Amino acid sequence: MIIEHHPLSKDFPELRERISALKSHAHFTHLANEYEAVDKSVVRFEQQLEHCSGEELEQLKLRRVHLKDELYALLTAEA
Repeated sequence: MIIEHHPLSKDFPELRERISALKSHAHFTHLANEYEAVDKSVVRFEQQLEHCSGEELEQLKLRRVHLKDELYALLTAEA
């Protein structure tokens, strides 16, 4: 099974320009950096490169979903 990262630009290709524009905003950048770190952790755990409990993995996945939802809201908000 191939396990992939979920970068914002891949998940929201239609919003690439908006992603680039918002990188200068501190709140967006903070959330995007946290999202990237959580996503990388999930992938490492799923590939069994690192170990965690099933509960920890589920919490990370839930955090990733919440971050992506919040980032998407910022990306689609009126400028």
